Amino acid sequence: MKENNYFVHESAYIDDNVTIGSGTKIWYFSHIQKGARIGENCVLGQSVNIANNVVIGNNVKIQNNVSVYEGVELEDYVFCGPSIVFTNVKYPRSKYPVKGNEDYRKTLVKEGASICANATIVCGHNIGRHSLIGAGAVVCSNVPDHALMIGVPARQKGWVCECGEQLEEDLICKKCKRCYLKINDGIQEVKQHDTNE
Repeated sequence: MKENNYFVHESAYIDDNVTIGSGTKIWYFSHIQKGARIGENCVLGQSVNIANNVVIGNNVKIQNNVSVYEGVELEDYVFCGPSIVFTNVKYPRSKYPVKGNEDYRKTLVKEGASICANATIVCGHNIGRHSLIGAGAVVCSNVPDHALMIGVPARQKGWVCECGEQLEEDLICKKCKRCYLKINDGIQEVKQHDTNE
């Protein structure tokens, strides 16, 4: 079914009071819950659950079998690989259920970050801009911008360019030629000036 310049597969279920941006595609058996806001040109694969009041930016790709729980926010250009896991409660107990949004620990996935297949993001952390979380990693702490994180628990293995290429020690991207400078505990892109001026 195509509505308001976005596509929703007939097997997907969209609750009331949901905002979906133009050009977005929502595929088989997905569920978008009340109060969720999804930006423009997003792709939500098969069996994706977007919980109540979740905010998703523009141009986000969420692969199959991902649940984005309340308390999680995805900024623009985030990539979520198949079967990744977000949590929203630090110490869940069936006997002592949480009361609602005030009990959820917030997770912010910043612009351009990529989370690869089967990774787990433990709640209450920020995932930095253009960072890359390796397949199967378990993130238990904040992730710096451009960090490459792998393992259980996830540890930083290096840096990645905005384009996704792993950076070598000189911090110059071999693929797109962006240059970075080490600053404190992170890196920052250095804008190249046109030498023909």
